[in-house]
Order: sequence, then structure tokens, then C-alpha cells
Amino acid sequence: MAGRLQNKVALVTGGGSGLGEATAKRFAEEGAVVVVTDLNADTAARVAEEINASGGQAMARQQDVTNEALWKTVVDDIVSSYGALHILVNNAGIGLPGNAEEATIEDWRTTQAVNGESVFLGTRAAIGVMKESGGSIINISSIEGIVGEPGAAAYNYSKGGVRIFTKSAALHCASKAYPIRVNSVHPGFILTALVEQGIASLPDEMKQEAMQRLAREIPLGGAMGEPLDIANGCLFLASDESKYMTGSELVIDGGYTCH
Repeated sequence: MAGRLQNKVALVTGGGSGLGEATAKRFAEEGAVVVVTDLNADTAARVAEEINASGGQAMARQQDVTNEALWKTVVDDIVSSYGALHILVNNAGIGLPGNAEEATIEDWRTTQAVNGESVFLGTRAAIGVMKESGGSIINISSIEGIVGEPGAAAYNYSKGGVRIFTKSAALHCASKAYPIRVNSVHPGFILTALVEQGIASLPDEMKQEAMQRLAREIPLGGAMGEPLDIANGCLFLASDESKYMTGSELVIDGGYTCH
């Protein structure tokens, strides 16, 4: 039986680790040709090599998603190599701590560039090549684009921007009758290697407090999700199974935002 993304070409930014890695591998399992990009060329290459070794098809590219000119180069190269781009996952992102009183303007601007401006640049580049052939653009926001966190002012602002920009882009494509769907995904607390390392580095008292908070506030078992949980959500939005969805918010958070 053909995979759910058979004959599709997908670009996953920030694909060298975490949610991006899980999504790239899940797409490849379902038949997509996957272009894995990351600021870290080595991690992107590792993920592409693992996909190819398991019978999938992937290539790696180093990409600074804040570089406007590079977006055109990457997308043009994909179309030149494979004939089309059907799926874009704007996943690359960062999280710099800082509250509304103490966050620095440097951290603020860096966060907006990586988390916000890159989504605009990627979406614009993808629309340019998808408006004839069609496609699905998936923007990775966060539950913190829906609810606030006192120590993540810049992150909240950036992910909230991704949420509403997604709706604007979806409406634009629909108004032009482009066969392009644009949706956002809002992960909750997901146990990536980076998060695991961060928790492990906390003092025992803070570590215990963090785990107690999760147990108290996540209705589904009080535990963090897995990267595969987000990858499966992205797979649904990338596939034709979600053909009647655009401008939607797919929240995958174990019920956290039900409170």
C-alpha cells in the first residue's frame, strides 16, 4: 500500500534534532522525499543519512532560516532537483528566557527573527512555488502562542505571531484560489533531548518543582509528550486527509490548555 505522502516532496527546517527530526523521519516513512535543513549542517546530514539508510529518500542542506536570500536558493534547488515542493514545515525555532521586565532587546530581536520572521520568509517562498501545483504549509507555533508564560515574553510574542500569521496566509491563499493549505501546530511540553538535558541540569529542588508542575497541570498522565506525537500531527496536516483544513490550530498538549 502506498504511503500517505507518496510522491510528495517535503522541506523540514530545524530538522536536525527534536521535533524536526521526528517529523522528517515520519514523513519519509510515509513515502515523502524529505529535504532536512538545519543551521547545524552535521545534524541535518545525520538525519538525512539515517532516513536513507532505513530505505527512505532524503537530502540535507545547511540553512539559516533568517537569511532571506538563502530561502530562495533552497526552495529553487528543491524544485530543480525534484520538480516540486509540496510540503513545508516551518519548524526551526529557539527559546530564550526573559520576562517583560528583564528581557534584553537583543534576545527579543533574535527570537523574533528566528521564530517569527523565518516563518514569514518560508511561507512566502513556498507560496511562490506551490500556487500552481498545490501544497501544505505547516507552521510550528506552541501552546505558548495561545497562553502566556511569565518568563518567556519574547517566545510568547513570537509564537503568538506565528499563530495569527498562519491565519492571514491561509486566507490569502484561499482568496487567490491557490491550492495551498496553511495550518499551525501547537505543541505542549514535549520531551526532546534538549528539554531532557535542560531538566537534568537543574538543581534538585527546581527539578522536583518542575516535575510536580507537569504532573499537576498535564491532564493526560501528568507526563510530557514525545516528538512522535507532534510528527504524527504534522503528518496529518501534510497529507490529503486534512484537505478541508486551513488556518486551523492543531493543539497537541496532553490537555494542558484545557485549564
